[in-house]
Amino acid sequence: MVISARALNRATLARQLLLGREQVDTVEALRRLVALQAQQAASPYIALWNRIHGFDPAELDAALGDRRIVKATLMRVTLHAVHAEDYRGFREAMEPTLRSSRLGDARFRSSGLTGEDADALLPDLLKHTGRPRGSAELGEWLEARLGRPLENGAQRMLRQYAPLWHAPTGGPWTFTNRLSYVAAAPRPALGDPRAAEAGLRDLILRYLAGFGPASMADMAQFAMVHRPRVRAAVAALADGLEQLEGPDGTVLYDVPGAPRPVEDTPAPPRLMAMWDSVLLAYADRGRVLPPDYRKRVIRVNGDVLPTLLVDGHVAGVWRVADDGIEAGAFQRLPEGTWEELAAEARALVAFLAARDLRAYARYDHWWAKGVSAAETRLLPGG
Repeated sequence: MVISARALNRATLARQLLLGREQVDTVEALRRLVALQAQQAASPYIALWNRIHGFDPAELDAALGDRRIVKATLMRVTLHAVHAEDYRGFREAMEPTLRSSRLGDARFRSSGLTGEDADALLPDLLKHTGRPRGSAELGEWLEARLGRPLENGAQRMLRQYAPLWHAPTGGPWTFTNRLSYVAAAPRPALGDPRAAEAGLRDLILRYLAGFGPASMADMAQFAMVHRPRVRAAVAALADGLEQLEGPDGTVLYDVPGAPRPVEDTPAPPRLMAMWDSVLLAYADRGRVLPPDYRKRVIRVNGDVLPTLLVDGHVAGVWRVADDGIEAGAFQRLPEGTWEELAAEARALVAFLAARDLRAYARYDHWWAKGVSAAETRLLPGG
């Protein structure tokens, strides 16, 4: 079966709850979404606001507070919010990548520590973080344990490798720059190749359910794992997967029964969060992000700006302005589309104002540098 580029786009939107806000519990929504990139604290909230009808941010606060949803370094070696029951398998899947990228990092190696040293430290480190510990507390513990201070870069690499969850520290979006960590429970198996490969098979199934159909290259990009591991996992799962042919002839895989709406299914405009997962989940990001716009959205340091989603594709960027939302479209948009975006802007301003209207203010410098919009409008917030 051949599937068109537009049908692939609609499959992604359906699985990512972007064809219409759904009446769904926050924790269940995250399970369906697989993972939300979360290095910016407000982004999971804005991502869920885009997807859940009547989303109450207090539900996410509570789920993070009682650890039904957890925040940890996982796919693409960056922070994600995931369902707590998914964490162990995802972390085991990511073990080879995290070990090589964190313990092999020059900042860790320059400390004189080795991977074996990290292995020896972990049991006591996880015991010490049986309750939340701030970065300074962990630094003091490491200094006492090692008999010398450990450079900040090496500490960061060790924290990102260790199976630690970020513990809430308050603020309008549950987390602040004052970082705190708590040991994951149950602890994932580290250094066990069988656990890593079983975890990767589970991660691929979850990825396909939330983002498929997808190629092996897409799977490798989503997680940032080596393609030979993906090939082995797909081969092991082959009897339970469907195969399709993509618009360019690429072999795509999917889980049976997953939604694949017809390609002319309407897709409403949305004001997407920074680092929204749909922009980053594929090797071929053109499924949602047109190639001509990629450099305007994904900046040189990796910042992924908040975007306008129009007819299922990125069509511009947005930021909060004094009187509403400043929206810069990369092409001229119909008046009807602007009216729909204006309604979204009014709702988003009300949502943000209840917590922190300037959640993304620190990224305004990108607009000063220029975003090459063909048309810019101020969408009033009230």
